[in-house]
Amino acid sequence: MPKLAVLYDAGQAVLSTFDLDEVLQRILAIARDFFHLPNVAILLLDKEAQQLCVRSQIGWDAGKDKICLGYHDGITGAAVLKKQPVYAPDVTKDPRYICAAQSTRSELAIPLMVCDEVVGVLDCQSDRVDRFDDETIELLTLFSTHASIALQNAYLYSLERQRARQLEAINTIAQQSTAVMDLEDLLARVCSVIQLAFQVSHVSLLLREEGDLVLRAHQGTLTPCIPPGGRFPVSQEPWVRVIASSGTIIEKDLTTTPEPERLFKESASRMSIPLISFGQTLGVLTLHSSQPNTFRESELQSLESVADICANSIQNAHYVERVKQLAYLDGLTGIFNRRFFELRIMEEIERARRYGTGMAVIMADIDQFKRLNDEFGHLLGDEVLRQVSSLFHQQLRKIDVVCRYGGEEFAILLTQTNAQQAIAIAEKLRRSVESYQFPGVPRTVTISAGVAAFPAHGKSRDEMIRAADNGLYAAKQAGRNRVCLASLARAATGGR
Repeated sequence: MPKLAVLYDAGQAVLSTFDLDEVLQRILAIARDFFHLPNVAILLLDKEAQQLCVRSQIGWDAGKDKICLGYHDGITGAAVLKKQPVYAPDVTKDPRYICAAQSTRSELAIPLMVCDEVVGVLDCQSDRVDRFDDETIELLTLFSTHASIALQNAYLYSLERQRARQLEAINTIAQQSTAVMDLEDLLARVCSVIQLAFQVSHVSLLLREEGDLVLRAHQGTLTPCIPPGGRFPVSQEPWVRVIASSGTIIEKDLTTTPEPERLFKESASRMSIPLISFGQTLGVLTLHSSQPNTFRESELQSLESVADICANSIQNAHYVERVKQLAYLDGLTGIFNRRFFELRIMEEIERARRYGTGMAVIMADIDQFKRLNDEFGHLLGDEVLRQVSSLFHQQLRKIDVVCRYGGEEFAILLTQTNAQQAIAIAEKLRRSVESYQFPGVPRTVTISAGVAAFPAHGKSRDEMIRAADNGLYAAKQAGRNRVCLASLARAATGGR
């Protein structure tokens, strides 16, 4: 009776808190102090991974205290399979034994059960052979029922708290998405809210642009493998599966995946959720963990609700962005205007300065355009401007920016480009215009171009534009229909 009284008191102590970690520590402390056990652990059952994972322990050898065992491996697995205590009085004679402490000589594994379902195992080990008699096994089995109930209560309490945080996050995202119409600000806020609410290592947002996914925002504690604006082909795994299936992909172990594909250096598992609005896949929301096997199917409902809100918010922000862009478009050619160029060049210079990726500017001008207008009329001159704009678009990458700088002059921003590459691109543009037969124009139309690269030819907007403009002037002075690098024109003076 005294033992039962102590056991009752122990059970009450275990049931007096809802904090899971505190419950685990109390169970272990009672097993150690009341039953005088040097080695005791609680392994929780992960049904999805079909593993028993050590959640808390006392006395296990270093390196063994975080292991996960197979669903039915070892003496603990036997307890799960049989749904009853399994005792090995001498572990050296039991082939099922898996060593957790070198001092162990006997082991008792008691399943922790709720509603006839195993939720974990209380694993008791002793440094003495045949340490556990029938009475001790009976008392520990009774104690395990209290421990099982305490664990279940703590789990349900933890689940409710988690759901409350997630609902609060969903509400916060919904509220902010209606108030924030700037796309960059919206993406940054969404990443921050999700990372805190769902308690993951990192959150990132990749948006679809033509044939690529572009990393537009991220928030968390992991180290990026690529800079903001990094691009991935939509055809690359796992993005092709996410977009093709319009379904969530959980990658349980990324430890052997090359770093750039992981996005973040320490990312060991990932959940990728498509962002779908009105049947259109806008991008992918990714959650990262520094530990393998972190994400569960049970978390999908809340996260997919968040993804739906994000997708609609991003779509709304896109609409607002398109309206803003109308102010930056040239009415004649449909390409960006000088105002947009002067905004973007500042961004590209800052990106090149921060990440050392390089950038270049091409200033291009249609040769003798005034004469063309005088000979063939302004309507045909306008059509030549449109055709030249179209040729530039066809020859350049999607990430490059073509602007009508004024009159017959064009300004082109080339990202992640050095001087030699920029010269080659300008030459390609020059040849494409020279070889093109413009409808209604019986003679060849040509362009001249000047090239300037950051930081060799300038470190500010004005310096870069002036350098490229000097290159353009040199090309005109040298006879037109040619490309000149800014450095070749530093001594040049005068106008075109």
